[in-house]
Amino acid sequence: MVAGDRILMHLQGRSALVVGGTSGVGEATAERLVAEGCTVVITGRDVVKGRAAAQRIGAVFCRADVRDVDAMIAAVDTAADLGAMGVLVHCAGVGHAARTIGRDCAYSSAHSLDDFRETIDINLVGTFNAVRLAASAIARTDPDELGQRGAIVLTSSLAAMVGQTGQAAYAASKAGQLGLLLPLARDLSSKGIRVNAVVPGGMDTAIYGPEGPSEALRRAVSDAAIFPKRMGRPAEFASLVVELLRNDYINASAVELAAGTVQLPR
Repeated sequence: MVAGDRILMHLQGRSALVVGGTSGVGEATAERLVAEGCTVVITGRDVVKGRAAAQRIGAVFCRADVRDVDAMIAAVDTAADLGAMGVLVHCAGVGHAARTIGRDCAYSSAHSLDDFRETIDINLVGTFNAVRLAASAIARTDPDELGQRGAIVLTSSLAAMVGQTGQAAYAASKAGQLGLLLPLARDLSSKGIRVNAVVPGGMDTAIYGPEGPSEALRRAVSDAAIFPKRMGRPAEFASLVVELLRNDYINASAVELAAGTVQLPR
């Protein structure tokens, strides 16, 4: 296949950074990228969990909070030192549920402004921080035969479009990520860097708590899906991420991974 006919970005031999890669969809993605031939660096805030995940999947762990500029630069530099950096997958984020006002309608029981700010800070500001730093390192690599240097995948949520009761902070943060998508793709196009996003529905991970989703939540997600009527699996998320990274012609796209789910009000 000549260069002009190529449709897939080369992942073999590239260095990849998976932010939030110590568990759930992030860990599954990091594991898949290792299998694709990437040297992978994962980040997280829990050192014990991070080192264990890195050992399981054959990655390198860097402790980093997405809001910490110095820690994120160190993680990016680690990835860049391990090879030609061409991949960022951003999976870090927090969930939050609280109604906008309290039952007694008192000012004191309204949604915590600090909690709202923290959710936006981690999920949205943290995403931009990771992208701006990782893209700077990717942009310093040599382009391939088609001028491409790398690709970035963000993790939004179905809540960005159809947020449920109590999801004001979370939905706003995830909608903000989708708002970033097109400007980022435009900004980075001159350096041959594509930017896409996965928009998952209910994924079967520990984001709902250490025990995973409750049976009631599993039933609700299954009932809201068209087919298959179940929660999504981390391996399915990882598979989609790899396609978004490899396919040269997918850019500035948000791809839903939710089995046709119609999100319920609560």
